[in-house]
Amino acid sequence: MFVDQVSVYVKAGDGGNGLVAYRREKYVPKGGPAGGDGGNGADIIFKVDEGLNTLMDFRYNRHFKGKRGENGMSQNQHGKNAKSLIIPVPPGTTVTDEETNEVIADLTNHGQEAIIVNGGRGGRGNSRFATPRNPAPDMAENGEPGQERNIKVELKLIADVGLVGFPSVGKSTLISVVSAAKPKIADYHFTTLAPNLGVVETKDHRGFVMADLPGLIEGAHEGVGLGHQFLRHVERTRVIVHVIDMAATEGRDPYQDFLKINQELTKYDAKIMQRPQIIAANKMEMPGAKDNLAQFKQELDDKYPVFEISALTKEGIRDLLFAVADALDSIPKISPEEEPEQEEKVIYRYHKEEAPFKITRDDDGAYVLSGAKIEKLFKMTDFNHDEAVQRFSRQLRGMGVDDALRKRGAEDGDTIRLLDFEFEFIE
Repeated sequence: MFVDQVSVYVKAGDGGNGLVAYRREKYVPKGGPAGGDGGNGADIIFKVDEGLNTLMDFRYNRHFKGKRGENGMSQNQHGKNAKSLIIPVPPGTTVTDEETNEVIADLTNHGQEAIIVNGGRGGRGNSRFATPRNPAPDMAENGEPGQERNIKVELKLIADVGLVGFPSVGKSTLISVVSAAKPKIADYHFTTLAPNLGVVETKDHRGFVMADLPGLIEGAHEGVGLGHQFLRHVERTRVIVHVIDMAATEGRDPYQDFLKINQELTKYDAKIMQRPQIIAANKMEMPGAKDNLAQFKQELDDKYPVFEISALTKEGIRDLLFAVADALDSIPKISPEEEPEQEEKVIYRYHKEEAPFKITRDDDGAYVLSGAKIEKLFKMTDFNHDEAVQRFSRQLRGMGVDDALRKRGAEDGDTIRLLDFEFEFIE
């Protein structure tokens, strides 16, 4: 089964917890703190595997969770970092954050990797908090929570040549003749529900990958018919072969077919029309095809080359493939807008800084604290140790939480809620 778009939840591993420990060795008085740091959590990485051509593996597993780092150990031993979770994906995979619509990664080359979510860092052990004023701290940090997000994983096939055209014009028959691909062929619309890939070799031993893409109809750019499921895959092709039913077996005008398909491509992405386009005038063995072709050429400008073919009898196929190979030879493998820069550039994007906390009120009158920064601070605090609780309280005051609560009308004894925990406001 061909799968080219899935929604996936990914959660990187949490960091391991730091340890509160002290040296207890014979003949070593006042050994001091010796709690080690926790290990880092596992990143989740997508890696391109050219042996894959579908997102089928995501169909039955849409939740990926990285392992957490090991906790710190005594004698200042660092917990083991968790091994990254590497997930293979096919070339042409695009990863987008569902919440922000930001493109996280565009993976095209074999072996290319991208970190989708970062693992949390390990919490610090008590030896990291030692100071001259407090040489033996009784506190440590919990591990940082790993990143989590819902992502959209989308596959845009990387083929040299894309076959476009209305349903039932002979695209599947053509690719079955010129390659070893075995698409479903039948006398009804939308026989092809998923793209078929075939490796084509010309008589002079030039090879390229051809994709038979599902048929287009009017309104496809708005999702009509197979809509975006089809158009997504045209973006990566370097040459477009426009297959037209020149015998007009379904009563449509061949030239109008040509205009409508190109109109859909333009509305979806105007850049597609900048690529070389070759017209394959198919079904020339049928009666009336010759007359229709003459009329077609009269209405068409000389911008596009036209090749008379019959996918059924294989006439004209050789010349068409030579023309396609010549067109591929004349254009670069990488389109101009994707060419790598001579020097690596670092791009800094401005992201509006999120407020460290927000205060709202529940129906029962409790004040609710929320926000990524304050929640992360809370999760990394080990409330089993009094010193850690005091440090958390100082950090809240430093962030301005106490003053903000007073401004909202909080009084001594009021309930303050943070995640699933409740505190009492004390003046």
